[in-house]
Amino acid sequence: MTGRLPIIGTVLVSLAIATMVGLGIWQLQRAEWKNGLLDTYAAASELPAIAYPAVPDPEDAPYFRKSTVNCLAVIGWRSTSGRNTNGQSGWAHIAQCRTAGAEGPGAQIVAGWSARPDDPDWQGGIVDGIIAPDSQYIIRLVASEPVAGLQKSQPPALEDVPNNHLSYAVQWFLFAGIALIIFLIALRARNKGVAQSGNLS
Repeated sequence: MTGRLPIIGTVLVSLAIATMVGLGIWQLQRAEWKNGLLDTYAAASELPAIAYPAVPDPEDAPYFRKSTVNCLAVIGWRSTSGRNTNGQSGWAHIAQCRTAGAEGPGAQIVAGWSARPDDPDWQGGIVDGIIAPDSQYIIRLVASEPVAGLQKSQPPALEDVPNNHLSYAVQWFLFAGIALIIFLIALRARNKGVAQSGNLS
């Protein structure tokens, strides 16, 4: 009796551990895919300019490619913490632009940097720049030359692209290991209790 495994508990724990190990393997595969993507991004600055995508694919966004946007009108501003090319902290000013044609219904343009969050006085125009990640809109264009008297914003870097898949994989493997250890400890305590009950009887 002491060596028997609790069937239901064993099945549930085995399924949980298998699921966590599977998620860890999946994250390793994602890490390999993301590393290949980062290599592509690293070479993107040497490639020809592309048309600014109207509907970017979040899984294959053309980050770090050169592009141009014709901002027909600025319909709003948002300011986020950022740095200029000298590394000074301040505010990056992002224009929400109305566009047309292949550029789609709109575009986000980092018009430049300043020490204050006040909205710049800029009504729009043609902007050349580099496509960068944007947490709200997937992509935005960082202007190569600032507008409206702003300073040049720090250009996008590979570090801006999240790549946490390896750490997620380690977490899932740790969870699986911890679950196995807890189960073995509980099983040992159970069997010890059963053995002691048998001896008393």
